[in-house]
Amino acid sequence: MRLMWLAFGSMVLIAAQTVAAYARGESLAPLAEQISPAVVNITTSTLIEGQTGPQGIVPEGSPFEDFFREFQDRNGDNGDRPRRSNALGSGFVISEDGFIVTNNHVIAEADEILIEFFPGDGQPVKELPAKVIGTDEKTDIALLKVEASGPLQYVQFGDSDTARVGDWVIAMGNPLGQGFSVSAGIVSARNRALSGSYDDYIQTDAAINRGNSGGPLFNMDGQVIGVNTAILSPNGGSIGIGFSMASNVVTKVVDQLREFGETRRGWLGVRIQDVTEDMAEAMGLDKPGGALISDVPEGPAKEAGLKAGDVILSFDGVEVEDTRGLVRQVGETTVGKSVRVVVHRDGGTQTILVTLGRREDAERAEMSEEDTSDAPSDENADILGLTIAPLTDTLREDLGLDAEADGLVVTEVDEASEAFAKGLRSGDLITEAGQQKVESISDLEARIEEATEAGRKSLLLLVRRGGDPRFVALSLEN
Repeated sequence: MRLMWLAFGSMVLIAAQTVAAYARGESLAPLAEQISPAVVNITTSTLIEGQTGPQGIVPEGSPFEDFFREFQDRNGDNGDRPRRSNALGSGFVISEDGFIVTNNHVIAEADEILIEFFPGDGQPVKELPAKVIGTDEKTDIALLKVEASGPLQYVQFGDSDTARVGDWVIAMGNPLGQGFSVSAGIVSARNRALSGSYDDYIQTDAAINRGNSGGPLFNMDGQVIGVNTAILSPNGGSIGIGFSMASNVVTKVVDQLREFGETRRGWLGVRIQDVTEDMAEAMGLDKPGGALISDVPEGPAKEAGLKAGDVILSFDGVEVEDTRGLVRQVGETTVGKSVRVVVHRDGGTQTILVTLGRREDAERAEMSEEDTSDAPSDENADILGLTIAPLTDTLREDLGLDAEADGLVVTEVDEASEAFAKGLRSGDLITEAGQQKVESISDLEARIEEATEAGRKSLLLLVRRGGDPRFVALSLEN
């Protein structure tokens, strides 16, 4: 027993010495000196229209309004005159001919963009104007270009997928406008999603502050594995929770901006949602996973034969885990490429060949849809916590539906029911049950009976609200 404790003590000592060695570490100065000349400060200038009166100083109509206006006039501060607003950010050079990567929000709406270089070795700082080659709001990436008299020092992108939680990283940039600065930390987490469809952030505790936006996150090989984009903070300063857009996302965006001046993302043309455990059980799937198609509007998927109710299990040879992964994979696939899509349909699997369109074209063509109002009370049957009525011409008109629309209208939802908890509301239109169309109360009752006889614990409904479809699985056990 004593020997075991001695061995354990030795292991603890070795681990402690290892941690201490990493904490002490070798100086990062050689690496910083090597890559810092490619890191730049970015200053933008924007002309802002003048304001009338002392806005922002006192409330409109305040008895002090005239006093402050006279004070401004005496001091030559005429709020009616246009003025210039300056902003600071960071970036990095990715080619010797002057291409520079930064965040889109750093240069958005800027009239002038000035790049400040720090060559090192005591050489003077130089400044060059930059032009915008292209931007992508979805990933918050922008590509700039400067014209230099000679080749510029630059850095290369690394493979962000190989970054491990715990790996050392270095952040460089222009925090709070203080000029060139270096901070070090580790990869705190991977695959963070914030708000966008294509998010893949590396979380780090390396100090990132305002002004660091657009700067690089380096690994210990001096490769860029992320673009510093956002921080999580209650006070606007770094608390050790920073986010860098992963380089494997950035490189695809940069390549397209460099070639086309804009992004060209693949488009499948389906509305999808994640498959939950009760949905998987209702559809006869072994486990939750994949992406459930809730609607197939006009587009590549419809032309290829994909249908609402299909579950996409594999896309272009890659297993689909959830909707987020599928959206990213489709977006990163070349426009016009024909891909094999494996779907679960009618208890089996089918492989369908789909030629992808371009998402940007689809978004420009897409028209906004009007919200529908709640349906009037017209009770016909109480089922699964729902009060349901057949769709009539009057209800179609009240709900703003097409004359061809079919289904059952939800006129009331029991607030204590599972249906309410899962988001069903008055005015929703149920078009399918058990992946079959329903146009009458008897249709729905038949689907419930079939599911019960088949031993299903839940029934899958296709529900539309304002034209936007989604699947909901409701328990049949109660």
